Amino acid sequence: MKVILPDPGKEELIQTSRRRHAWLVVILGALGAFGPLSMDMYLPSLPSLTLDLHTTTSLGQLSITACLIGLAVGQIIIGPYSDSHGRKGPLLVGLIAFAVTSFLCSIVSSITLLVILRFVQGLAGAAGLVISRAVARDLYSGRELTKFFSMLMAINGIFPILAPIMGGFILKFTSWHGVFVILGFIGVILFLGAFLGLPETLPRERRITGGLGGTLSAMGKICRDRQFMGYAIVLGLVMGAMFCYISGSSFVLQDMFGVSPIGFSLFFATNGLGIVAMSQLAGILSLKTDAKKVLRTGTIIAAVGSIALFSGLLLNPPRLIAVMLPLFFVVSMVGLVNTTSFSLAMQTQGKAAGSASAILGLGMNTVGGLLSPLVGLGGSGTYFPMALLILFCDVGALLVYIIFIGRRA
Repeated sequence: MKVILPDPGKEELIQTSRRRHAWLVVILGALGAFGPLSMDMYLPSLPSLTLDLHTTTSLGQLSITACLIGLAVGQIIIGPYSDSHGRKGPLLVGLIAFAVTSFLCSIVSSITLLVILRFVQGLAGAAGLVISRAVARDLYSGRELTKFFSMLMAINGIFPILAPIMGGFILKFTSWHGVFVILGFIGVILFLGAFLGLPETLPRERRITGGLGGTLSAMGKICRDRQFMGYAIVLGLVMGAMFCYISGSSFVLQDMFGVSPIGFSLFFATNGLGIVAMSQLAGILSLKTDAKKVLRTGTIIAAVGSIALFSGLLLNPPRLIAVMLPLFFVVSMVGLVNTTSFSLAMQTQGKAAGSASAILGLGMNTVGGLLSPLVGLGGSGTYFPMALLILFCDVGALLVYIIFIGRRA
């Protein structure tokens, strides 16, 4: 009988491949978390910052808006640039700029200068967001890409839970200046991690040529792709519902229903864990069934949750459970929808993965940025605006899926 001995070289190769895969998940997941880190970690320090800089609450909040705009604009610039100049160079420049800007934010004494620096910080941080998704597309395709995106989404979903807690913990030992110092060091650590452990994933022969004209042509072709834009709009609307929840839930639960800050934090964390769990489920299901079916299921559940949330307005008096339970389904489905829509949209893009990633990112930030300020129009005595906007987003996402994607599936 012939005995087949294990090949030590093959086993070592498998172990190396697994370690490389795990490292990519960690580093790309952390790079994709620049948004939550830059926004949520900073939130607990807003009151003290406003007081120290002798400014108004609205101007203090403008520093958040500036960062959000920077993140959106930066993706449109950096994504296409990485298609023609490679991924690693623009990423490293963005990380250094993020670190430097963060350190500068820690020493400002003017709200005007802080708002400007926060915009630049958002521009720089966009490199991590847009290039991390493009790198994933460079390395994976098909169901493997969906599985990889599910792991990235799991890491991204943890940061919105941890970032405000980290910010509050830092404030126990230092002032708001210390928050920006920590963000600066995070930028330095990620720069070292990317410089030492992240390869260039877009070789020269696969890059877009023709300068600005070639880049604009590639983006125009993507925008004319009906199915890609369907995924982008679904993603943008579902994330718009998420932004409405983030903007309004604290006021609704604490001011309207009297939920304590600790109780709200637990509710917020539970929904964040729901995103993580659903993103993992999306990765598992993608290996067994068509990702479009998973996406369709996620959009249906989110739409039903939004309808239930809006229907709760008919109760007199309002019931807390009629708000919390539908919101859990609305928010959790972000993990399922984001993972599958990102993967399905990016699978159609090869050389232009950076541009495609930028368009997806712009849609997410634009819808959220436009709708979030509208949530508070009704004051803290009603959740009608929040429920209406979430209904518009999630039912709209389902309709877009049916019109743009479902008929072609």
